[in-house]
Amino acid sequence: MAPVHMRPLPRLIFLTRWLQVPLYLGLILAQCVYVFHFWVELTHLIEAAFGNQKALEVLVASAGYSNPSGELNETLIMLVVLGLIDVVMISNLLIMVIVGGYETFVSRMNLQGHPDQPEWLSHVNASVLKVKLATAIIGISSIHLLKTFINAANYDNKVLVAQTVIHITFLLSALAIASTDRLMGPNRKSEH
Repeated sequence: MAPVHMRPLPRLIFLTRWLQVPLYLGLILAQCVYVFHFWVELTHLIEAAFGNQKALEVLVASAGYSNPSGELNETLIMLVVLGLIDVVMISNLLIMVIVGGYETFVSRMNLQGHPDQPEWLSHVNASVLKVKLATAIIGISSIHLLKTFINAANYDNKVLVAQTVIHITFLLSALAIASTDRLMGPNRKSEH
């Protein structure tokens, strides 16, 4: 294939897409922080399961849970595990943004045929990425809302109502994005 020759200004503008690379590298560093946070929380949970009182106190404080018994109980375990799931879901969101954004806006990764290529990456574009991100945000919001309701006794009613309204807003926004996507491309086959 012959190289495409561009005039200087369009070439400069096209090259500016590489300015996003430091942003994606920054998100990779944020991913490292999430991995570290996950292992710290998991370590505290395991230590608390073996009777470490200091680890239990750290878990109670991080979950915002009132634990009068001073023991690891099912509710606290559930709150911590939901927190771990939340970290994993946010990490998945970061991967979607990093890999999908780089592939869509910076440069092709040429992963066709690679055994580890994510299924969704084969048909990613800005529209698909928006819908996938909106869906991931709803999942993360659902985990936060579930954590809040499990621990509802430690929250003010205003917080419960506000989080519910925010979650419903995310749901409606995702529906609007998906509907707009469907209206904008009625002839396109849905591959996701």
